Amino acid sequence: MDEALTELGDYIATAMPGATAMPGDALETELAHHELMLRVPAAAIAKVLAFLRDDPSCQFKVLVDICGVDYPDRTPRFDVVYNLLSLTHNHRIRVKIQAAEDSPVPSVTSVHKGAGWFEREAWDMYGIMFDGHPDLRRILTDYGFEGHPLRKDFPLSGFVEVRYDDEEKRVVYEPVKLTQEFRTFDFMSPWEGAKYILPGDEKATVDDEAKDG
Repeated sequence: MDEALTELGDYIATAMPGATAMPGDALETELAHHELMLRVPAAAIAKVLAFLRDDPSCQFKVLVDICGVDYPDRTPRFDVVYNLLSLTHNHRIRVKIQAAEDSPVPSVTSVHKGAGWFEREAWDMYGIMFDGHPDLRRILTDYGFEGHPLRKDFPLSGFVEVRYDDEEKRVVYEPVKLTQEFRTFDFMSPWEGAKYILPGDEKATVDDEAKDG
């Protein structure tokens, strides 16, 4: 399987339309965890996904999902990851582009109509903007929500808390009020076991020593 994916990566890097005119279209192919990954410039993402969908040797017709990855200390800050599936060849591929915090990347709704939902989620959770999206608005949070919850600098408590006010008969937004400070718990791994004898284990310890003796 790895050999077939490596050959597919080499094929994509050389056969993609415009590869000679625009050498940057296929920046890098890599095999990681038995999956093929392709890094491309953001400007070429629609063309690359169309090629992967239509080329007979690829036929990645199923867009499984689109997700974001946040690297706060990096410029550009985000990765946008497109996971594709070829039912014909039983192959998967992961395509990555980089996205800046203040500039949009091209929408791929013209290539995969289902991308509309995924791009809305990436906008809602990370604030990644998609140029050409027909209806880029929040999909998981409320319309008045502030911030993007999956960014690594988003506070764990959020900015506001929501509750239903019985007197006003409506949902109200209030500043977060924590009843206690966050605590850090040092949970022991269940695979390591306790470093002391648990009640009821004394007999097992004695039997083991007797057998060793």
